[in-house]
Amino acid sequence: MQTHFSLAQLADPGIKEADKILRACVHCGFCTATCPTYVLLGDELDSPRGRIYLIKQMLEQGQAATEEVVTHIDRCLSCLSCMTTCPSGVHYMHLVDHARVHIEKTYTRPWLDRTLRETLAKLMPYPARFRLALIFGAFGKPLAPLFNLVGLNQIGAMLRLAPWLPVKKSAHAQGAVLKAGGVRKGRVALMSGCVDQVVAPSIRDAAIRLLTRHGIEVVLPKGEACCGSLSHHMGREHEALGFVRNNVDAWTREIDGEGIDAILITASGCGTTVKDYGFMLRLDPAYAAKAAKVSSLAKDITEYMAGFGLAAPAAKRALKVAYHSACSMQHGQQITEQPKALLTAAGFTVKDVPEGHLCCGSAGTYNMLQPEIAGRLLARKVANIESLKPDLIATGNIGCMRQIASATGVPIVHTVELLDWATGGPAPAALASSV
Repeated sequence: MQTHFSLAQLADPGIKEADKILRACVHCGFCTATCPTYVLLGDELDSPRGRIYLIKQMLEQGQAATEEVVTHIDRCLSCLSCMTTCPSGVHYMHLVDHARVHIEKTYTRPWLDRTLRETLAKLMPYPARFRLALIFGAFGKPLAPLFNLVGLNQIGAMLRLAPWLPVKKSAHAQGAVLKAGGVRKGRVALMSGCVDQVVAPSIRDAAIRLLTRHGIEVVLPKGEACCGSLSHHMGREHEALGFVRNNVDAWTREIDGEGIDAILITASGCGTTVKDYGFMLRLDPAYAAKAAKVSSLAKDITEYMAGFGLAAPAAKRALKVAYHSACSMQHGQQITEQPKALLTAAGFTVKDVPEGHLCCGSAGTYNMLQPEIAGRLLARKVANIESLKPDLIATGNIGCMRQIASATGVPIVHTVELLDWATGGPAPAALASSV
């Protein structure tokens, strides 16, 4: 694609990177076939190719974002299916991230949208605040249909996703070091995250049991916080980079201390962002090298365990598992076979979900900010899952778990919970009554 940026514009590193990405696009249209919003809406501007044209025009002309541009960029899930499909290697993720920062700086949103985004940004990345918000959310949950009835669908979606009861906190605090069982074979930092430690701390607990059972010492780094992705995907660059620098500092202390073999992540959405820390801080002389080191050590827990090997299953589990590969796992990190291979090795019968490349509609905060599109994608995803008639669903991302669980009676659990159970751990709570 031909671009027309001035030399002055290209002096801006962000524009220079955008120019490189835009020039890689040959507008072939292969991306349209796998883009969830284009598949649903059939609008060229709701495809990656259409959004690329909108971003190109906005950036070349140095324009403030318009309502039209914001509408179509906001509808993008950042599922990155287009990057898996693209034959030219267009790095759409970095381009749309840059566009969102530009939107945040130049566009004034309607007050309700602005307030909702501000609320999400000030609550979700902070576990104590988020836990308190969910307690209040449980009281308001019965009112979700009423909010939908009066057209406040975003608030209705937030309440629908809130749990009915608060979840018991994990027994493991930041700063803890969990010793390996038997001879130590490795040492890793395990990311606690923000949303998952409030909504499903059982995932981290299962990961700790699985790792220590396999001879891996687990560190829960003190001072670690949200990965920054929730703010990042809303274009709140300053906030996002604050989280990134904080985590780079926390993990660097472990790297420079006793040392770690890897930084393990159980939420694939976080993993995609952490693996991009090197790019995000490439222009920061104080952090560029440290961030690149952190990104090089970041691994999804299934990625790590696949290379390490899984102990023989404690017992055969004759269960059919529908494996939902989160977009951030299959497209963002290009991890496709390892989770399924581990589940198969653990004794489960694993089935791929039809149209597995299409997003479930969760996408961080997307299911709350774009509930109508998210709901249509969810219905399609659940229909495809249920067509397999599985005993349960496995996935590697907490957002997908909450989204899919809201629309089906089929139990859904994190992949690591199943691996823990198969190798000697307790049955996941979602399965406890049925096994």
